[in-house]
Amino acid sequence: MAWFRRKDKNIAELGKKDIPSGLWTKCPSCTEIQYKPELDKNHSVCRHCGHHFRVSPTVYRDLLLDHSDIEELFPKVKSADPLKFKAKKKYSNQLETAISKTSQNDAINCYSGKINEKSIILGVMNFAFIGGSMGSVVGELFSRSVELAREKKIPFILICASGGARMQESALSLMQLAKTSSKLARFQDEGGLFIPILTDPTTGGVTASFGMLGDIILAEPGALIGFAGPRVIKQTIGENLPEGFQRAEFLQDKGFVDHIVPREKMKDTVSNLIEVLTS
Repeated sequence: MAWFRRKDKNIAELGKKDIPSGLWTKCPSCTEIQYKPELDKNHSVCRHCGHHFRVSPTVYRDLLLDHSDIEELFPKVKSADPLKFKAKKKYSNQLETAISKTSQNDAINCYSGKINEKSIILGVMNFAFIGGSMGSVVGELFSRSVELAREKKIPFILICASGGARMQESALSLMQLAKTSSKLARFQDEGGLFIPILTDPTTGGVTASFGMLGDIILAEPGALIGFAGPRVIKQTIGENLPEGFQRAEFLQDKGFVDHIVPREKMKDTVSNLIEVLTS
């Protein structure tokens, strides 16, 4: 049976090719495997089912604002730890970790720029920064942005993404609900235009304050929007919740959201609203 023997030198051993990490991701809605570069080209929206992935603030900045004359506002404002809060981790350590992870100072970024040549102030919340929680810095930067928009008499657009108030700042965080709402009231009384865009998720204190105080309220498809989470509500009332409860489509049916806008159409939609409502 020597006829089938082969010498090692006649065997070409093919090594496995290394596949770079981060090239593929699974859609949490339809479970289809997505090629990351193609997903990025589609604004991080699944081509199979339309699921809108959570994205960084820079994605919304580049999607909405004209690429010229973009200026970041208040870039040096950071959270402090006035209460010296400590649970499993110190709040100060959580802030350091979040800043290192996101390369941002807090859970909101604010910009001055133009959308189809129309000047606006844009705020973008960042869920990756301690769950997009609203603390003193978020409230302060929101308020400063509203004041700047009021002084310049231009619209204020806000991308909302938040898990609620930041418990590490206790009452200081809850105070931001009243602070931001009062700033908005003055802005809108003087004819200012405020358009919040609710993305996945928009919950807690943000929903209970400026998230629902817009002149026109927009939302991305499938976004989770509510105050308490559906699991908490189900446990509280002891009943099953309707299908799609607290999703953008459900809230639109109930009159809490004016329009659901896919990410690719967001810029033109906001631009058209500004033209109609400020003319």
